[in-house]
Amino acid sequence: MTNIPETGRTSRITIRLVVIQILVFSLLLTLGGRLWYLQIRQGEEFAEEATGNHVQQVVQPAVRGAILDARGVPIADNETRLVVTADRTELLRQPDDGAAVLADLAELLGMKVEEVTNQVRLCDSETPQPCWNGSPYQPIPITDEATTQQALQIRERAEDFPGITAEPTAVRRYPSPYGATTSQVLGYLGPVTDEEVAASENGDSPLLRSDQIGRSGLENFYDSWLRGEAGVTDYEVDRFGRVLDESVSQAPQAGSSVVTSIDSRVQAVVENELRSAIEFARTEHDDITGRDYEADSGAAIVLENDTGRVVAMASYPDYDPNVWVGGISTADYARLTGEDANDPLLNRAIQGQGPSGSTFKVVSATAAVNAGFDWDSTYNCGSSYNIGGQSFDNFESSAYGPITLAQAIEVSCNTVFFGIAHQMWQDDGGIEPVKNPDDWLFETAHGFGLGKPTGIDLPDEASGRIPDREWKQDYWETNKDTWCEIADSDRQDYEAQVARENCTEGMRMRAGDMLNFSIGQGDVLVTPIQLATIYAAIGNGGTLYEPTVGKAVVSPDGRRVEEIAPTVAGQLPTDDGTIRDLQAATQSVVETGSADWRFLGWPQDEIPLHAKTGTAEGYGDQQTDSWLATFSDEYTVVMTISQAGTGSGASGPYVRNIYEALYGVGEDGSIHEDRALLPEPQRQLPEIDETGTIVPQRDEDFDVNLTSETQ
Repeated sequence: MTNIPETGRTSRITIRLVVIQILVFSLLLTLGGRLWYLQIRQGEEFAEEATGNHVQQVVQPAVRGAILDARGVPIADNETRLVVTADRTELLRQPDDGAAVLADLAELLGMKVEEVTNQVRLCDSETPQPCWNGSPYQPIPITDEATTQQALQIRERAEDFPGITAEPTAVRRYPSPYGATTSQVLGYLGPVTDEEVAASENGDSPLLRSDQIGRSGLENFYDSWLRGEAGVTDYEVDRFGRVLDESVSQAPQAGSSVVTSIDSRVQAVVENELRSAIEFARTEHDDITGRDYEADSGAAIVLENDTGRVVAMASYPDYDPNVWVGGISTADYARLTGEDANDPLLNRAIQGQGPSGSTFKVVSATAAVNAGFDWDSTYNCGSSYNIGGQSFDNFESSAYGPITLAQAIEVSCNTVFFGIAHQMWQDDGGIEPVKNPDDWLFETAHGFGLGKPTGIDLPDEASGRIPDREWKQDYWETNKDTWCEIADSDRQDYEAQVARENCTEGMRMRAGDMLNFSIGQGDVLVTPIQLATIYAAIGNGGTLYEPTVGKAVVSPDGRRVEEIAPTVAGQLPTDDGTIRDLQAATQSVVETGSADWRFLGWPQDEIPLHAKTGTAEGYGDQQTDSWLATFSDEYTVVMTISQAGTGSGASGPYVRNIYEALYGVGEDGSIHEDRALLPEPQRQLPEIDETGTIVPQRDEDFDVNLTSETQ
């Protein structure tokens, strides 16, 4: 064996170590260079690819809760339909922004191309309805009436319809039981906007872009209860749509149901009678204007006296809320909002307001007693009342001589209230008022709840108006520049004469202002729901309630029931004796007064009715508005019709028909208990069975067309 010198062995080891060091250094240098290349040279490219990864939300909508009437009958619920939707993001990826796809889709669905394209365009300040007011990233419904064959073609020809889907979906339905649409009370749904989503992020019930929310009526007021919570799954996907990760899913939670105090049978009767009253009024001739009555709109309400709950509420013209389901069409939107539509979306029962005429006299009579005028003393009822050369007349210039306040209500004598209002105005200092005037009329009107919303559980309620001294001052400050500009012109017409007076004196409370106020005329504005709460309070002995439509909220499983208790808003500003006097006076209106001719043969001994008629003068060439406020021991019924004549003449027979349906009274005055719809208010909530389902109590024998015919 050859011996290797020690020095040779050491040299070889050294060489190996050097080689290893060089290799390691080379590897480190290569790695460092690669890292530099990846992070510096290609960093932006990889960052751009990373930003291509994003989170997609897949939303499973919650089933919206039902709205039920007092007997558990659905007046708004859901049904499964084949819904065709369009994804704007996918459509915009097409060379023509999806125009060809939408044209093919319109042909398949049997729709106009313009109608389909309008459905998917986004709303802005310059885009007229119909358009999409929701999130541009949410699938947009085109129709909810697709057939099975159409849905299959969309699925089988997916390459021809990119961004278009057809899926079974639970959609809103308004079944109109017994023919009652209840449209303005129910309201309708609409897509949520991005602004609403952002505004709700920190709230208790944040919105999703997929949500449909209530836009009016009960759908709006109880939206957070009805809507439930959608199920959401978050998927992290790369730029190619491949799923990288999936977060924990949340199952959808159905919305609660709302039980209302509406009785759909009574609602059907009230809608029918209001419509009939308007149609009949249009056939009557107005001797004052020389033309037939316009009778262009109206409202009617039935309230429970002892709770303030709404049994029925109708507004004319009305509409079918189903037209909003799945997106409203161009034609339907035009019918609802066109110049000749006359605002059917407006709930005139709570949003319509105007002078209430002589129905206001129960307020003025109470103010008179509060001011020290004796109820049983006599006051002159002449044919007119003159102040400073201006004559304020009785209706049809009737004169009754000396009569009491009760008789003034019974025959609706204006001049009695003119004299009392004039005396009050003088006691407060007249045109130069004392420092702290009593203002009995204004204070009593406010005490009756006028000039502010009643608090009903429906959105956008009007407040009405009590034109007191504060309002008069504010109104003058708002308009004085316009009045004074007209006053300085060369105009000599009536408007200019009024403007010259108002320019310098418009803030003053004149005697004529007080006289008009005392009979519910002039600048007074009252809503039908305000008047109904007043007469219900007189009927129940003096308690003002906040009117309510909602009666209970029931959880989806039926185990939790949150009742909505009646809320007392206050007491009428008078004593029990005056309330009894008002009750007796309004009963005389039906028996021997201004409404007796409309209630002949009524079983007054068994079912005593009370009423006050009102005929409110219009402005300019407008005709008089009809008001009729009535109550029984259990209910208050108010009807008003714009430009229809007198309260008893236009509304009387149809209000009577409502009472006949409630109590089962025949045209001859006979009482048939088996025909009575609701002789007593429905106090109990509908039954809930062992599965948590609300059991509807349907009246299979009811037919609104078989109720009492107009006399």
